[in-house]
Amino acid sequence: MWDKTFRKKEEVVSREIAGETILVPVRGKLADMQKIFSLNRTAEYIWQHLDEETTLGDILQEIIAQFDVEASAAEKDVLEFMNELIDADLVEESG
Repeated sequence: MWDKTFRKKEEVVSREIAGETILVPVRGKLADMQKIFSLNRTAEYIWQHLDEETTLGDILQEIIAQFDVEASAAEKDVLEFMNELIDADLVEESG
């Protein structure tokens, strides 16, 4: 998975509100509001770098350097967040 690139789906809007970044899918019914994601700093960093050119492995290495975190913890967190994005249909593999 680390050699894959991803892109944000067009129907997802990200906004910063009161210092917090949120993702809102703008499709489906208004009742789908439970699909709003509030991002922590690491998740926000991942989201900002999903650009079709940067591999997930590159993002992981940048997170390890930027956030001074152990590789095993960073791997777990990145995979968990990416799986949440994929399951929620907010991103797609590019390539």
